[in-house]
Amino acid sequence: MVAAMSKAAEPRVAWVLTGSGHYLKECMEIVKGLSGVDLFLSEAAGEVLKMYGYDLAKLKDGMKVYRDNTASSVPVTFLYGGDYHTVVIGPASSNTVAKCVAGISDTLATNIYAQAGKCRIPSIVFACDTAPALISEAPGGDVWVYPRPIDLENVGKLAKFEQTTVVLSVEELQIALDQRLGCPSTSSS
Repeated sequence: MVAAMSKAAEPRVAWVLTGSGHYLKECMEIVKGLSGVDLFLSEAAGEVLKMYGYDLAKLKDGMKVYRDNTASSVPVTFLYGGDYHTVVIGPASSNTVAKCVAGISDTLATNIYAQAGKCRIPSIVFACDTAPALISEAPGGDVWVYPRPIDLENVGKLAKFEQTTVVLSVEELQIALDQRLGCPSTSSS
């Protein structure tokens, strides 16, 4: 017999950061403007946040922050109890997108995506590799990057997954998030 899961009084947004710095600043601005959000950091995200000048201790002042420091990604269990109505992965590295497409869930980020799907929690994925050439903010300044065809293909494949909305810009991210916040109990597909 399956035990009934308790629902949180106020379901929240689970925001997952990966090892990408592309639009990290803009994503963090959106996160800071939200109430009811918890951060989930992949191991790579912890490194990238430091590279981009974010103080992890200060982030913890305004929200719960979960780190990828267990082999079984223990924080995913929060998805089972109705604590979250939406998962956002943004910015999502090409590695994370590829693993999500392949069904690999060996990091906190990919494990949360997989479990969100299994729990029918809609996910918004802000992919980094969205065009054959784009300017990306690096720690030392803006650089041109040229995503590989496989990276672009994976973004297209992920966009076809159930309960998943793939967004390609900060504006699309904000629109998709506003839609979820306006009606968190409905699917995004």
